[in-house]
Amino acid sequence: MNSEAFRIVGTPRFGGILVVADHASNRVPEDIDLGIAPELMDEHIAIDIGVTGIAEHMAKREGTAALLGNVSRLVCDTNRTEQDPASIPEASDGHTIPGNIGIDREARLARFHRPFHDKLTELLEGTPPALTLILHSFTPCLASKPDEKRPWHCGLLYDQDDRGARAAQPLLEAEGLTVGDQLPYSGKIYNAAIERHVESEGRPYLYIEIRQDLIADDAGQAEWAERMTRICNRVAIEIEG
Repeated sequence: MNSEAFRIVGTPRFGGILVVADHASNRVPEDIDLGIAPELMDEHIAIDIGVTGIAEHMAKREGTAALLGNVSRLVCDTNRTEQDPASIPEASDGHTIPGNIGIDREARLARFHRPFHDKLTELLEGTPPALTLILHSFTPCLASKPDEKRPWHCGLLYDQDDRGARAAQPLLEAEGLTVGDQLPYSGKIYNAAIERHVESEGRPYLYIEIRQDLIADDAGQAEWAERMTRICNRVAIEIEG
């Protein structure tokens, strides 16, 4: 199922796993000109590198479905609230996005932001999953801060409800991974999906950021898809129990 704002892979199932990857695409509609160098569209400012492959691998398994964003985060960042200026960013990691300056923000939000969140609400209410996996990736270092290396293999984010993170952290660490707790970002700040769809309704979730160099190719994506499927099932059982 596809639309301008989202696409769905796999079949949503009651009691299954729903993967949400809102930064899964670098697509820019033909009628939008961001005014930036084309090569930037393959960088982390435009897309969460690797998450699409992980989500698609996971959704091949019965009982798992994925809701993927279908435009670049530079067109509309659905992981930010509508009120956040960064939901339609005018700059990202030191790069100005001139095509987003002075636009009709209401029209852009109505076209992309609201349909994505409406579909997520529909999925969570229509086929409630046992666990929602909110999937992102992060760059090993920001271009604007090249000396600040990020040593974590992955990071776990949450706001008030840390059940998923607390259950997943020892499982990830048991596989030899360095896990950031609220790193490199905090779920108390970058939490539009958490705030609107899961914590507000008491829904079990796991929010993970994976370092992009680990999932830049299909082998890494397949490895992490297998890992996240195993861990999500165990986390869902632990939370339910």
